[in-house]
Amino acid sequence: MTTQTIESELLGLEKRYWQALQDQDAEAAVELSDDPCLLAGAQGLALIDRKTLATMMKSPNYTLDRYELKEDAQVRLLADDVAAVAYTVHEDLTVDGKPVSLDAADTSIWVRRDGRWLCAVHTESLSGDSFGRDRRTGE
Repeated sequence: MTTQTIESELLGLEKRYWQALQDQDAEAAVELSDDPCLLAGAQGLALIDRKTLATMMKSPNYTLDRYELKEDAQVRLLADDVAAVAYTVHEDLTVDGKPVSLDAADTSIWVRRDGRWLCAVHTESLSGDSFGRDRRTGE
């Protein structure tokens, strides 16, 4: 399999994962996730097993109304069965009943097990000032 074919496959899997989040399709998200999957973002970090992921998706505290993966994706094959995917994304969400829009940089590490690619690590960094100065309040 060529590197370009693997890149295309992994980008397709990323899009499927985002669509599963938007559709609140726990089964699809679990199918695409390694067990466990390491998550890191603004809320902290967690090592989530498939059962916990399914439970979380059945009772989300937000809805993903729309997402757009930008055309800047980078894929790096780290080994025959390990790859990193990085890209920027725009998200329109509903949180606490109110609309929220954000831009972020995301990275996923995919591992191939028994011929299937699974997401083993996912990170999301909110876009903005790298020192958080754009988020300070009350100063």
